[in-house]
Amino acid sequence: MQNIYADIYRKEHYGLVGKHSAVKVCHWTKDELLGGPGCYKNTFYGIKSHQCIQMTPALNACTENCAFCWRFQGFDSMHISDEDDPEFILEESIRQHLKLITGFKGNPKVSKEIWEEATHPKHMAISLTGEPTLYTRLGELIAAAKKRGISTFLVTNGTLPSVLEKLDPLPTQLYVTVAAPNKKIFNELLNPSIGNGWENLMRTLELLPSLDTRTVIRHTLVHGVNMPYLDEYEALDRKADPDFIESKGYVHVGSSMTKLQASNMPSHTEILEFSHQLADRMGYYFVADRVESRVAMIAKDPSKAKIDFNSI
Repeated sequence: MQNIYADIYRKEHYGLVGKHSAVKVCHWTKDELLGGPGCYKNTFYGIKSHQCIQMTPALNACTENCAFCWRFQGFDSMHISDEDDPEFILEESIRQHLKLITGFKGNPKVSKEIWEEATHPKHMAISLTGEPTLYTRLGELIAAAKKRGISTFLVTNGTLPSVLEKLDPLPTQLYVTVAAPNKKIFNELLNPSIGNGWENLMRTLELLPSLDTRTVIRHTLVHGVNMPYLDEYEALDRKADPDFIESKGYVHVGSSMTKLQASNMPSHTEILEFSHQLADRMGYYFVADRVESRVAMIAKDPSKAKIDFNSI
């Protein structure tokens, strides 16, 4: 990869893929390998963390510069030039991921069964950093993963609704981040690089009910900045009519430490209060929470939370 930030990414244990993609082993992947409970996606949706790849096809490209993002933000464009082939990105992402977890094979805390499963990834979180909908062949990447029996969790900031409208196939689960209750806070907190970012997000929310896939709204909550604003969030969520709503608290780590304060972290109690109140307003059901991740999830139909992997 010809990337001016390559040394920074390597120091942060990214596996660089081609010209514009990357993988990074999640803390929760390591945790489950070592016998731990894995990430909240396991609790909420039945995803096995030790079989999950965390990746991005848009390492240096994004339409926002969010103050709460803890990743290194080496964004230098809103366009990916000279795009890599999606099959190459998938295969190389798997290869780099397996290379990064190689050291766990000989760890006595890692069972042979868990290790064997880990070498056959079943899930891909397209969410590491950047805005994945800027990769124009995203649908082909999702199709390649589906062909291999790999579920796809796509996380987008919703600023490119035209991409989501035409995306084929759709991911197993589509996340849209809604981290502001109104346009003013959106512009201040998410620092969009495009002038119509808020308007585009509203188009995405209006589009969601028509998409034939599992949909999630994620509220990243920053104490003293974008919460509670329950009336406003309820109106946005009713527009999107998602299957699930996750409320996740900001954590004061990484790059965000230069933009926000530790006091901006909401307590887990505040996250739970927000989530329960939103559930009551929306007529949703409170499903589960994970205190260590400062996250709670509510659902329109709790029985549909766990993914049917036979349908992938």
